[in-house]
Amino acid sequence: MTVLLPLLEFYKRVLGKAWAVARPDTSPSKVKAYLDSVSGSLGNKHAHFRALRVFFRWLYSPKSGMSLNPLDNPMLYVDAPKLPRLILPSLTREQVNDLVDRAPNLRDRAIISLFAESGLRPSELANIRQSDIDWDSRTVRVIGKGNKEGHAPFGSRSEQHLRDWLEEHKPQSDEPIWGVSAMGIQHTLQVLSGETGLPCNPHTFRRTFACLLRKAGVDTMTIKDLGRWESLEMVQRYTMSVTFEGSLKFYRAPLG
Repeated sequence: MTVLLPLLEFYKRVLGKAWAVARPDTSPSKVKAYLDSVSGSLGNKHAHFRALRVFFRWLYSPKSGMSLNPLDNPMLYVDAPKLPRLILPSLTREQVNDLVDRAPNLRDRAIISLFAESGLRPSELANIRQSDIDWDSRTVRVIGKGNKEGHAPFGSRSEQHLRDWLEEHKPQSDEPIWGVSAMGIQHTLQVLSGETGLPCNPHTFRRTFACLLRKAGVDTMTIKDLGRWESLEMVQRYTMSVTFEGSLKFYRAPLG
């Protein structure tokens, strides 16, 4: 439940401001007018759009008990605010190794290494149990978005850190192996980020996973499957910096 609290607070805050349009008799034009009135960055407008989309999806579903026609959902006719396609930050192999080396204990070394080598989402990593780990294939079973089962790979360095941590911690077979909640893992990463000056969070590690594989010559479709992304779009966005760097090597100034 603690993992959901920040998300619930976000919806409560946004929908509290959007109460005038968060109702069954709202039209698409009213939603558009509200989104146009939201101050701040495009990212803030997009956050309001996402919150309203989730709310109306629930409102026009049988779960709400309102017996509304799903085709009347106003969000079906409202386009999302267009966000700039920024090149998102990722870590180099050397930076990841530096974070692992500077982590204060065996658990944190295993967590950082596994994030970077497996591209795991926070909830996926936090809920790993010993029975989920297949040492022979170096994969870990996870339950990802939409409650879908998948498998994430890891390398020899993560294997060694995992074995060292499990030998020290000795968790019960039916409990997560870390002995700390997802929020605790997030806090640990924040502290290490402050100490090192490096971005140290699950989203950056997931981008790093994609970029390091792309630099190693792995194609985007394979990266998509390994990282359990639903489409190529996010992988391509994550690896924009890699493809630009690769193209830059062939650049020759046209004017000499």
